[in-house]
Amino acid sequence: MKTDMFSSLKVIHGVALSTAVSVAASVVIAAAFAAPVDAFAATATAAAAPAKTSKKTLKTAKSAKKPGATVAAKKSSKVAKTAAATDDAPRVETRRRRVSYTLNGRRHTVVRQVAYEPRQPTVGQAFGLHDTPDALALRSSVAYVIDQNTGESLFDKNSRAVVPIASISKLMTAMVVLDSKAPLTEQIEVTDEDRDYIKNTGSRLSVGSVLSREDMLHIALMASENRAAAALSRYFPGGRPAFIAAMNAKARQLGMTDTHFESPSGLTSENVSTARDLVKMVNAAYQYPMIRQFSTDHSYEVYTGKRSIAYNSTNALVRNPTWDIGLQKTGFINEAGECLVMQATIHGRPMIVVLLDSSGKYSRFADATRLRTWLDNGGDTHITSADAGGPGT
Repeated sequence: MKTDMFSSLKVIHGVALSTAVSVAASVVIAAAFAAPVDAFAATATAAAAPAKTSKKTLKTAKSAKKPGATVAAKKSSKVAKTAAATDDAPRVETRRRRVSYTLNGRRHTVVRQVAYEPRQPTVGQAFGLHDTPDALALRSSVAYVIDQNTGESLFDKNSRAVVPIASISKLMTAMVVLDSKAPLTEQIEVTDEDRDYIKNTGSRLSVGSVLSREDMLHIALMASENRAAAALSRYFPGGRPAFIAAMNAKARQLGMTDTHFESPSGLTSENVSTARDLVKMVNAAYQYPMIRQFSTDHSYEVYTGKRSIAYNSTNALVRNPTWDIGLQKTGFINEAGECLVMQATIHGRPMIVVLLDSSGKYSRFADATRLRTWLDNGGDTHITSADAGGPGT
């Protein structure tokens, strides 16, 4: 009888122990999901604080080199560290993410907070280009509009500023490809060399895909396909280094004195130019019928040897019947912001529009519409300090 009682107690003890372990595990997992946010925030704040050193800190560093300035330097250093943790320091926001897991056959759900750091400023933001006022309150820090026939400047905002241009570079890529007179029917294969090792972006054009040179050019211009642009440059006589050299030689030929290329796709921030130089590039590209056609197509489907891929234009304005666009190219990387160049007929006049470093996903298109409305209403020539020979940018 004692044996039976002992067995029953043992079973009850085992069940209780199993339940306790299950509850404890649930508590530990939930705590693990919820706790890290403070650690993440502290780490991100510590990493971000040095980036916001004040001018006083820089002056202190200089004065510390002089005799007798050591004590003042230490005090200023403490003040700077305190200031870095105040409202001037970049804040690390937190967002909530729902996470599900299964334990002992039961499904549990917890909400975890994760650290989120805002996107780094563009080059234009870093240099204060967005502080330049303009009559239309554009979101683009650089805007330039000219009459294509006369070259007359109609709107100018920071047109001399040298900034990254992202995939606007592909217009130059297209001209170099077409100038080479290479067969447009030649088959080109995407390899690992065409992957993006700069920004680590993905692509729908997988390694091993094979397209004609013409199709590669089509989706590079219309859909801004980066691997297509990279593959085109690799098949150039002399390879990609020779192709980039040809891009820079073409820029010099067009008189683009403030322009430099390091990539056929524009994924590097070292591809830089000014709005005034880009007007020259757009005008030159407009002379190529194939660039005009491919860049303004709404959609296009290619067969890669593995599957068919349907591409759409990156510019929503080409699908808008109220716009008469003869050539266009969009671009974006974090350093460049949202970019757009176009040849368009506005109020019966052929014009070239350049918008760079726009803040907000659709702001470049909204800015283009504001400019068109202003021109349709008989807008006067807009002159900035840059045109007047003042400090400008």
